[in-house]
Amino acid sequence: MSFTEIPGGVTAARGFLAGSAFCGIKPGNLDRPDIALIYADGPAVAAGTFTTNRIKAAPVRVSLVHVRSPDVRAIVANSGNANACTGVAGIENAKRMAQAAAGALGLRDRQVLVCSTGRIGVPLPIEQMEGTIANLQNVCSGTGSTAAARAIMTSDTFAKEIAIEMEIEGSPVRIGGIAKGAGMIDPNMATMLCFLTTDAVIDRKLLQRALSVSVESSFNRITIDGDMSTNDTVLIVANSAAGHPPIRYGSAACKAFQLGLEHVTKHLARMIVEDGEGVTKFVEVKIQARPV
Repeated sequence: MSFTEIPGGVTAARGFLAGSAFCGIKPGNLDRPDIALIYADGPAVAAGTFTTNRIKAAPVRVSLVHVRSPDVRAIVANSGNANACTGVAGIENAKRMAQAAAGALGLRDRQVLVCSTGRIGVPLPIEQMEGTIANLQNVCSGTGSTAAARAIMTSDTFAKEIAIEMEIEGSPVRIGGIAKGAGMIDPNMATMLCFLTTDAVIDRKLLQRALSVSVESSFNRITIDGDMSTNDTVLIVANSAAGHPPIRYGSAACKAFQLGLEHVTKHLARMIVEDGEGVTKFVEVKIQARPV
């Protein structure tokens, strides 16, 4: 299977827009955007994998419910505050983030996925965030992937994004992604977020299967400092804009999509490790079973 790396990140796939804005969530951040929005301009399905930590942040709990919706259109995410260990108020604030984005886009709350990263145990400044989110759609575009990637950075030193194009059933199909993560990285994800988009025609069940396999071979195999987190999330949204026949499990198209998705997630996982806090070397361990 061959595919070509192309520019565009999460907006490389047809029908996706992205952008970011400055809200001032973290007092020390005076100029860098800290809220990002990614959305599909038509019907879409979503899948996700989330932290295995017993303590799950409020946005993880909300997105675990919303990702099951039959039509998921948007992801709204903030940096500077993890909205973790914030109790019932944290859940309510995560829901308010979804409500603000849904209201701006003309969607239902459950069509919006929510993510946060940053300081733990600090309440979100939700009132000022709602005003910023309400206007995020106005700064989103088909070239806004890098802006969104920068907005979710915390201690990262560079924005992480990639996109590829391949052929499925005679049609060009694109998969793009952005990610963040620099500290608290351990197998089974960690303090990391990854957002993926694709215009492939694929149902939600098969999309979830493909994502789970891809995460297992990429983000679940990296470590920097042995720490796990409360907010780890990988999300993918597929809008079927490529227009090819639906991908079926076990088909050549399914295998091609899986390989393309794994290329994207492995590339982003490697960039996370290379940008880890205090990292000076990148080590890849290959394990080969010996015949008995």
